[in-house]
Amino acid sequence: MIARTEKAKQVANAPHKPYLTPNEVAALFMVSPITVRQWAQKGRLKAEVTLGGHRRFLRDEIERFARGHGMTGGLAAAGGDARLLVVDDDRQLVNYIGELLSAIEHLQIETAYDGFEAGTKMQTLRPHMVLLDLMMPGLNGFEVCRRIKTDNLTRDTRVVTMTGYASAENTDNSLGAGAESCLCKPLDAASLMKLARSAVRAVRQTSMAALDVALSARQA
Repeated sequence: MIARTEKAKQVANAPHKPYLTPNEVAALFMVSPITVRQWAQKGRLKAEVTLGGHRRFLRDEIERFARGHGMTGGLAAAGGDARLLVVDDDRQLVNYIGELLSAIEHLQIETAYDGFEAGTKMQTLRPHMVLLDLMMPGLNGFEVCRRIKTDNLTRDTRVVTMTGYASAENTDNSLGAGAESCLCKPLDAASLMKLARSAVRAVRQTSMAALDVALSARQA
């Protein structure tokens, strides 16, 4: 038991390796290494083979396998997509953003066309990031941002505002409401792609950390 606990600590404290060994996968899913080998031989769990002939399992593949077989309990839903909510009353712009970012893997895009709809989707979707227009009828972006940031359930959501009226005042008010930045329209495609990819990267990194925690708990 001491040896296994020490091994779990080593795995948990190591940099997030891109792969796991058969024994680590077995510990994670609470099965024997023989079962893992059989999964690999049958093609159910894809493995990479080292020059020395040892199987290694990429984390993305482990997450895919876990989700496909309803085994995500110990993974804390590791490997889920990043959720992006685009909020703007300009439907053309919303469609443009959706099409532009649709090519990014592991990104789920949802839309809202006013502040009230955004509030509803914040509760049901729980996005990781919100692209939020400032000037909308009814509930404007400043108020939506303030509500996101003062709600304990959504306060950690990243908010990036957008405006066609670039000014120091709009930027300052956005930051004051809790946004991390304010983009000026017309939007720069490269900047949007960079933002979206940063959201995906953050979620994937959190996923890897959750996988390490689950593995450590199973091996202890």
